[in-house]
Amino acid sequence: MKAFTQVTAKVAPLDRPNVDTDAIIPKQYLKSIKRVGFGPFAFDDWRYLDKGDLDIDPATRRPNPDFVMNQPRYAGAEILLARENFGCGSSREHAVWALDQAGFRCVIAPSFADIFFNNSFKGGFLPLVLPAETVDRLFKEVQATPGYQLTIDLPAQTVTTPTGETIAFQIDAFRKHCMVNGLDEIGLTLENADDIRAYETRRKAEAPWLFA
Repeated sequence: MKAFTQVTAKVAPLDRPNVDTDAIIPKQYLKSIKRVGFGPFAFDDWRYLDKGDLDIDPATRRPNPDFVMNQPRYAGAEILLARENFGCGSSREHAVWALDQAGFRCVIAPSFADIFFNNSFKGGFLPLVLPAETVDRLFKEVQATPGYQLTIDLPAQTVTTPTGETIAFQIDAFRKHCMVNGLDEIGLTLENADDIRAYETRRKAEAPWLFA
């Protein structure tokens, strides 16, 4: 998976609490057996004025001008600012894939639903928790400042605002290690590849009949 070290990027404010996974990626898109191509369908029901499906080209649909992702001032945003309980609802890895493939590297919120939170780390996508009062202040700053950017430094565990203010955040040490080094479960396993090969060689010598 992609490593996450430091990102400086524009922020898009999604000022809604309890954003569920069906809002992030509606159920009709779960029919796809691929792990790619979900970016155009992120926040589909809010992003477009007409309904969509896998066989409908998003480029032919009418964008909702009121939705944050369609507003020119937030074009190219890689950081999503959200309210509490982000990612609630049903369990679907597609929600993380959709956000990542829509160009976001991180969501900042006061709280996340547990399954979405865990799926995010597995997909190399950072769910960053800040206090509600801090998030509320960031919303006001983003809305008041076109082109507002934040710098997220994962190794240092800091968020830096355009004024130079540094906000510290907490993250589990193991998850931080995996994100900084771009390690999913397979990558973690392969860190022990030499030990695995040595074990397999030893077992073949000890019990050759198992490998006949």
